[in-house]
Amino acid sequence: MKNVYMKDIVVAFAALASAAILSEGAPQARPDDYYSKKMKDAASQSAKAAKAFEAIMQVPDKSIPSELLARAKAIAVFPQVIKVALSVGGEGGRGVVSERHGTVWGNPVFIRGGGPSFGAQVGASSTDFFLLLMNAESVDGLMKDRFELGAEAGVAAGPVGRNAGAGTDALMHAEILSYSRSRGIFAGVNVKGIVLKPEDDLNTAVYHKTARELLQDPIFGQPDDALAVFPQTLGRYADGARASK
Repeated sequence: MKNVYMKDIVVAFAALASAAILSEGAPQARPDDYYSKKMKDAASQSAKAAKAFEAIMQVPDKSIPSELLARAKAIAVFPQVIKVALSVGGEGGRGVVSERHGTVWGNPVFIRGGGPSFGAQVGASSTDFFLLLMNAESVDGLMKDRFELGAEAGVAAGPVGRNAGAGTDALMHAEILSYSRSRGIFAGVNVKGIVLKPEDDLNTAVYHKTARELLQDPIFGQPDDALAVFPQTLGRYADGARASK
């Protein structure tokens, strides 16, 4: 009986040793690789958004009016949204939003947008979308798990150009002003029905915070921080507009 017992112990130790050897040879998850991949993704999104915003502001007569930029509490950009539509379409895209705090813009918070078509269109195209969040309530909406434009916040197609009338009732009461740029054409666009959601797998990987936490307690990048390219670009135009107001 004793020999049987000892044999069982030997077999158990052998099994444990084999498992240890196999685990040493098995590939292990590398958190550093995951973090590096997410950081590159975040930096890419920030750079794309900055490039799209800079492109529309290069021609002042056909850009977002300076008085609206001066009033905006936050700006969101969805670069290169692939849109496929016939008479009715759908789209989805990744975007970034930065909130203004005095003369400083917070690092990009990552969000997603989707819903019914932004407008009737035949064929497919890559379109940039821009949202100006004009008050604190509209920014608070981004902290929700699901925020529908038009239903939970008043949204209107924004005016374009230096001399565009920005004082109409519709614009004065709109919580969000929206624009699009496709094939080089920039204009205000109706985005009612579009749903915004936080992309918190990316937010938490990069910042260790959710979109809600970031908008409540923003992080500000350093000049050499790749993530800061988007808020820095906003600052060059939006804060310049505020200074000249």
